[in-house]
This record gives sequence, structure tokens and C-alpha cells, in this order.
Amino acid sequence: PADLPEKQLEAVRAEAERLFSYFEFDTYARIDGFVSPTGEVALNDPNTTSGMLPSSFFFHQAAEIGLSPGEFLTYIIVTSLQERARRSTVPNRYATLAQSVQQQLQRLAHAPDQRTHIAVMLGGYSSERHISVESGRNIFEKLASSGKYAPVPVFVRGDAAGHELHELPINLLLKDNADDIRSAVEQSYDPHPSTARVRELASEITTQYSSRPQAFDATKLSYTDLAERFDEVFIALHGRPGEDGEVQRRLEELGIPYNGSGFDSSQLTIDKYVTLGKLRAAGFTVTKQQLVSVEDFRREPEATVQQLVRDFGLPLIVKPVDDGCSSAVQKISSPSALGDFLTLLLAIEPARNADIRLRLGIDVKEEIPQKPVALVEQLIDRQDADLFLEITGGLLTRFGESGEIEYQIFEPSEALSTGEVLSLEEKFLAGEGQNITPARFAFDKLDYEQVATQVRDTLGAAARLLGVEGYARIDAFVRAWSDGRVETIIIEVNSLPGMTPATCIYHQAALESLTP
Repeated sequence: PADLPEKQLEAVRAEAERLFSYFEFDTYARIDGFVSPTGEVALNDPNTTSGMLPSSFFFHQAAEIGLSPGEFLTYIIVTSLQERARRSTVPNRYATLAQSVQQQLQRLAHAPDQRTHIAVMLGGYSSERHISVESGRNIFEKLASSGKYAPVPVFVRGDAAGHELHELPINLLLKDNADDIRSAVEQSYDPHPSTARVRELASEITTQYSSRPQAFDATKLSYTDLAERFDEVFIALHGRPGEDGEVQRRLEELGIPYNGSGFDSSQLTIDKYVTLGKLRAAGFTVTKQQLVSVEDFRREPEATVQQLVRDFGLPLIVKPVDDGCSSAVQKISSPSALGDFLTLLLAIEPARNADIRLRLGIDVKEEIPQKPVALVEQLIDRQDADLFLEITGGLLTRFGESGEIEYQIFEPSEALSTGEVLSLEEKFLAGEGQNITPARFAFDKLDYEQVATQVRDTLGAAARLLGVEGYARIDAFVRAWSDGRVETIIIEVNSLPGMTPATCIYHQAALESLTP
């Protein structure tokens, strides 16, 4: 709840109820206002139809009494029908509809559970953990609303030395981010008295509309528990563990089915240097790369910077070699900035981190992981091409009649960034970035299909070479010329792409008439 004394919280609730009744609102409302320093409650903004984005307060508050977003919406539908019946001049139609929905809910509650039970793994410990939580929440809700699946959110916490699994109740799943969930998992506590009071008052609603036993605390799980309780695991993780194959390895040991690529392909694609090296050896066009270890940079920082500027030119790109997409990717335009960012990324002098961030213009909220190795890449630019785009390609695989893997490459999206490079937020969060699907490949005398076919063929060939299975996201740049030449330069391959509501793989799938 809000950070107020219990008596003030109760005063806010009482005043909101009074306003709700005074205006004769029905079913639900969102009421905004202020509490003054002297404790006066001033309500100034009642909303009879609240915004309902995945992050809306309404869903968080409903989760505190034990309702998932889907269950909360079911409650709103039934109660709205009852209200229409109460106020309508032809009440029977609405009353019959409300009764029908309630009867269906009762049948579902007492019928044998024939759904497929899915553990949805989210969180993790890399800099992509917050995107992983957004992905996991989205997948949980999509599966829960299908009627075919019974998903359970499983939060992953830990570090490179090992990780733990925790089954989450809905109130913890809807915490703001991965770190808030982790804190709640690590520090079990009694509910706030105001929260406990609301849960008690709402118990009849929760009993009727919640499909799960009442629980508000996380429960620790083992991989053996997953094997015993669930039919399958959906790895909604983005970053580590999961994108590196560690989770897949543990699941395979116990014979638990899971989504996406296997251990070998995941181990390969998490390493951007090895991935592009394999593609280069097979004849694909990729950018020039070099690894810089903490030992080498610590020993000869100035010589290292000079060598990199000489061999790669400026500007150049520096990023972690083994994190997911857009994690700590930096475009470097000067030798001093190169030395600063390598010092920051390789954790050479932690005491200087704040000053370095300020000089480089890195937001204090942007997480820069500490790595033993940095990856330096030559900047991919237009050169003399007539068309130059950054694109994201999605794909699905299926098995043919003889068991071979068949690849379906979606129409790529064009990625637009507001800064030097695309951020994680621009790629995955609604309102933060912009994708154009399909990409704007047509120009001059070349039509869309002439360029798109060559791009899709390159992405598909790369996926086959790397052994990608299930689905993936491939980021690349495209250069094209009026004479028909097309060059697709792959940057990285994500074997566990982010699956937030805004991610462009849904847009690409929609063009193939596939719903989320």
C-alpha cells in the first residue's frame, strides 16, 4: 500500500467508498487524489473507466487480494452484467447472461483439470532480468487465458555460481520489476494490516473468481519439483540463465520438455564473438571483432586503446560478449571515451564509475554489468549503399513429415532508435521504441520482395547453421543497391527472444495470421 499510517490508509479507503456511492458508480472505478501533510484526504479525479495497461495499478491492487488480471476482468464482466440487469428496463437478458457466466465458472471449478500444466520461468540474474519478468508475465497471462493451459509463474534468482527457483503467487508476479520480486522472495513478511483487512473484506470475491488456492508468499522449488508437478516448462527468461543453455541442461537431465533451442545452440548464440566467427567461417558477411580481457587492458590500457582505434577506426561499438541483445551496448567516438567505457565495463576502477558514467552520458538507471571480457566491433554503416536499415527478424521452426526441421522466416521489422544504439527498453517496452513491420525495403527500381527475399534467405541460412530451434530473433543491418545487390550483416542471434507485449515478433507473426 501507499507509505502512509494505517489510519490514513483506512481514511483514504473510506473516502473513496463514500465518493463511489455518492456518484452511484457501478462495478469499479479508479479514484485519484491527495493526502495533505495534515492528513486531509482530497479526491479530485474519479475515473469510471480506468486505463488497463499490463502495468496499471488496478491489476497490481487486484493481485493483492489474489486475482490475476484475467480473473479480475472476469469479475468485472459478471458484475457489469448484474449492474445492467439492475438498472435496465429489460433486465432478464442481462441477468441470464450473468447467470450463464457464473454457471460456466462453477462447472470449471468442479470439472477435472485436463489442462496442460506449464511452469513459466522468468527473472534471472543478468541485466535483462526486468525484460525477462515482463516477458514472463505476458506469457503467463496469454497461457492462462487460453483455457488449454494451467500456467504457474516460477521466478529464477541467483548468480553465475548457481540459481534457485521460486513459485510466485499472483501478488508477487505483478511487482514492478525483477529486483522487487527478488526482495519479496528473500524477505518473507506479514502483510500490511491494511492489506490484510482488504483481503478479508474481498475474500468472497477471491473465492469465487480465483482459480488457485490462496497464497501470498513465494514457495521454493527444485528442478525435481518441476518434473513431478508440470507437463512442460516455458522458459520466458531473457538473458542468464536460460539464454546460455544452463536451464535447458538442467531440464534435459530430468526429461522435462521445454520451448526453444537446446543446450548446444543456446551455448553458441549467447557468445556474440563465437557466433559471428562461425557465421564468418561459413561465408556470411559480419563485422570485424576483437575481444579485450581485463588482464590485457589493465596491463596496457593506453596501448590497447591506441591499437583498437588504429584497427577499427572511430566510431566503434563496445559491448559485453555474452549478454542478451542491447545490454550495455555503447557507440564510442573518441579514444578517451573508449578508455573510459572499457574501464567501466571491465570494472578496472570501481571508485571512478560515477565520474565515468557522467562523462559518457550514461543514465544512472542504466545497468552496466561487470565483465572479464569486452567485445569491440567495427561500426556497421551505410558505406555507398542506396538503402541502409537496422532490422529484426523473427522465425519459427516446425518438423516436416520425415522429421527434418523446417524454418519459417517472418517478414523482418525495421528498428528505429532515438539514440546511438537501440536500448533494451526500445526493443521490448510499449511506448519506448518504434518498429515498422514489415521493413521499408522498397526503393528506386527495386520492389519490396526483391530485397526481402534475399534478407529472409540469409536469416534462415544463419539459423540453420547455428542449430536454432523453436523460435528466435535475429538482429542485423541491411545494405542494398539499385543494381540488385543485397547485403545482410547479422549482429546477434537471440535463442530466447524477449516476449513482452510490445516485441515485434508478435507483429511479424500477425502478418502470417498467427495470434499471440
